[in-house]
Amino acid sequence: MSLFDKFAHLTAVYRRLESRKFNPFNIAFDVILSPTEALLKDRPILLLGTNNYLGLTHDPAVIAKEVEAVQKLGTGTTGSRIANGSYDGHRQLECALADFYDRKYAMVFSTGYQANLGILSTIAGKNDHLILDADSHASIYDGSRLGHAQVTRFRHNDPDDLARRLRRLAGVPGDKVVVVEGIYSMLGDTAPLRELVRVKREWNAYLVIDEAHSLGVLGKSGRGLAEAEDVESDVDFIVGTFSKSLGGVGGFCVSDLDGFEVLRVASRPYMFTASLPPGVIAATTAALQQLRTRPALRRQLTDNAKRLYGGLVDLGFHLGPEPNPIVSAIMPDPDTACAFWASLLQAGLYTNVSLPPATPRGLALLRMSVSAAHSRQQIDHAIDLFAQVGRAIGLIRHAHAPRGATHQVPGAVTVVGE
Repeated sequence: MSLFDKFAHLTAVYRRLESRKFNPFNIAFDVILSPTEALLKDRPILLLGTNNYLGLTHDPAVIAKEVEAVQKLGTGTTGSRIANGSYDGHRQLECALADFYDRKYAMVFSTGYQANLGILSTIAGKNDHLILDADSHASIYDGSRLGHAQVTRFRHNDPDDLARRLRRLAGVPGDKVVVVEGIYSMLGDTAPLRELVRVKREWNAYLVIDEAHSLGVLGKSGRGLAEAEDVESDVDFIVGTFSKSLGGVGGFCVSDLDGFEVLRVASRPYMFTASLPPGVIAATTAALQQLRTRPALRRQLTDNAKRLYGGLVDLGFHLGPEPNPIVSAIMPDPDTACAFWASLLQAGLYTNVSLPPATPRGLALLRMSVSAAHSRQQIDHAIDLFAQVGRAIGLIRHAHAPRGATHQVPGAVTVVGE
């Protein structure tokens, strides 16, 4: 018997993937050339699976700030802020985040995963209740498990089911904390936030929204779905990450609730994790400034997302329900998804494979994430490659619209499996 026998199924899947030319879970690029291009085995690859929404990983102003901070302050903090103290940059970034969101308080974590882990495991105690959207990210589920609250799931994006769950908890002692996301990371759909807020108000619950994939994407200022839906005053906690639109690593939470600062000594994931190094803090602060002062990036991102989404719809692919920077093509099964992914990579296009159990409703997905840095020609090239591979595999049969045509995005798209 082996300690790892419990993972026999995963081991078998991994070995099957390893037997192919490319394994989607073991890709190592030779060099990243830009936000949209890389070399893999000395071959040029178009990147369409990086979450680099605003393309800021190679922004000269961001890089300069990171280099300057490393030269002045060193490579790391070597401990948590509770043990080793905060650098001036930590506080500056928290002030910048609070100002950006127009909130009183902000708290920076070392990863976006850790932000959900630290907030959810702390704000809901053993006599409280966490009510999660069923399609929530793994970090939300893990944060709920780390704490001692009772956990209830409601059907994805279903305000009526949320109301039913909260109604059953009426009169039950303890706080009720509802957790949703701005843009969901697998299918790219948004939460029906206004309706969810109405339910939250009716049942006197708290609301946490994870804007990881909607920061820098949605809203007049790029603050996310809560801003876009004009319900920010009804959201008690906004959690997010620096690893998507801001091009770095780390996470945060902002809030207006007085007493928030106690979380610094109550949240174990915050207390017992080394703080972000000075270079990352400086780069993130600079990237946030770029987000605030360059709204054209957001407009370009939206245009690119609609172009890719529309092009794939024209080809006949089944996609998620709306055109956001996450565009997922729904495959018939995991084997087809892996074969399609490998063929695209062989043709020079990198996407993500998302497979059960990480996906909603057991779907097999080819997941793409668009960047503002993609050119129109790159988006069209990606559509052309999907057409070529789709016809070769037999998923699509008709010719696609000529590049340069304006793609019309339909109001609704059928999602296989629903």
